Amino acid sequence: LFFDEVQNLKDWAPQIKALVDLQTVRVMVTGSSALRIKAGHDSLAGRVTTVEIGTLHLCEIAGIRYKRELPSMLQDNGVANLKEFDFWTELKRRGAENKELRDTAFLAFSERGGYPMAQGRADRPWEEIAESLNETVVQRAIVHDLRSGDAGRKRDRQLLEEVFRLACRYAGQAPGQPILVQQIRQAMGSDRGYNTIRNYLQFLDDTLLIKLIKPLELRLKKKKGFDKICLCDPGIRSSWLKEPVPLDDRSLLKQPHLTELAGHLAESVCGYFAGTLPNSDTAHFPARGAEPEVDFILTVGDKRIPIEVKYQGVIKDEDSIGLRAFIEKTAYDASFGILLTRRDGLEVRDPRIISMPLSSFLLLY
Repeated sequence: LFFDEVQNLKDWAPQIKALVDLQTVRVMVTGSSALRIKAGHDSLAGRVTTVEIGTLHLCEIAGIRYKRELPSMLQDNGVANLKEFDFWTELKRRGAENKELRDTAFLAFSERGGYPMAQGRADRPWEEIAESLNETVVQRAIVHDLRSGDAGRKRDRQLLEEVFRLACRYAGQAPGQPILVQQIRQAMGSDRGYNTIRNYLQFLDDTLLIKLIKPLELRLKKKKGFDKICLCDPGIRSSWLKEPVPLDDRSLLKQPHLTELAGHLAESVCGYFAGTLPNSDTAHFPARGAEPEVDFILTVGDKRIPIEVKYQGVIKDEDSIGLRAFIEKTAYDASFGILLTRRDGLEVRDPRIISMPLSSFLLLY
């Protein structure tokens, strides 16, 4: 049985539970409100498998926008291959082999993001698409999902909008308590507690508009650092802030003043993408004493894969110091690392580090 937009049904989860328990049926449900779908999980404990269908991937953009096939690397039989060095070298090779279509699809992603309406209506001006994204994606989550939650709990719509604006500004970064509190004070003209701001960020995470990437917890070490904010889509940032930031190399060569901002946005794209990989876990590694920061740590089974995003036009050996330090720590169970760059040909002199463009990484699945 298939039920669409199931969140609009009253007490949908208990009804599905009764149906599954009393009948020999299998049920698929879909909905456009992640928060309200998640609210039914307690009733369906042990009976449900959740699949998050996010924005379009690069391979899908190539198909929808250009009617051409751009093969993804990850097959349907799990993520165990991610632990193999050769898997990543093959991903790098496949990206280079499909360079023309890969770069064309990545340019489309850079300009408009991955929402189907943005890529499927390429003939419409961006300003029109941006307005539609704000209304049908952001405002829908803020207005409709705002009503969800514990009975009697009141949320402030204006504060939620400002917190989301802050998430867009700090995409790909891990702003600390003083920054968040100060920025909200300036925007709202009054003080709001850090816990309130954190709760609103978690609310946005539950709506899938952002993903909060936690600091990596290691043996005998207390968790240190703040969550890294990753947006679901760069097009949402562009529409909400009315501030386009390109990710493709050619556009950044023409607008070098946006390089640092593009680097943060590239980190955000990488974090959200890696965070949606099934049967794996994504964290970030803040600087700890003498140990340098690593942008992301992808954990697959008992293996960790450190990932660093470097979006300058030139890559130096010192740009891989975080990866090398993490790999050399035996207890971290990492035998190689991934360095994501702006374009092909930017390498470091370390055979344990696989360098590839962000666009090739996005061909993973």
